[in-house]
Amino acid sequence: MNATITKCPVCDGELTVTRLHCDACDITIEGRFASGVFAGLTPEQLDFIETFVRVEGKMNRMADEMGVSYPTLRNRLHDIIRALGYEPGRDEAPEISDEKRRAVLEQLDAGQISAEEAMRLLQGEE
Repeated sequence: MNATITKCPVCDGELTVTRLHCDACDITIEGRFASGVFAGLTPEQLDFIETFVRVEGKMNRMADEMGVSYPTLRNRLHDIIRALGYEPGRDEAPEISDEKRRAVLEQLDAGQISAEEAMRLLQGEE
């Protein structure tokens, strides 16, 4: 059995599933069916997700099982995130240096800035 394709091989447009067939009872159902969020992923990406779930998201176990480095796994995960329409790290708070964090906390402690201003600075907003 072949994997479902999601792009038209002629024009690269999105394909719509319109027919389902049961081999057991030979019934065919026609209509317009949603393919699901993972339908556009490659077999390798789906294998990655299956392994990720099986090892409960433990990247060190995945690295051992797949025989690749942590940076390679992270890159593959980012590729999957992008394929699903998201941008990796977008929701993460930007990292600030320990020096800047310490300076902000000292300003807060000295009463030079408000708690709201300190939060804004610690969250990476200028």
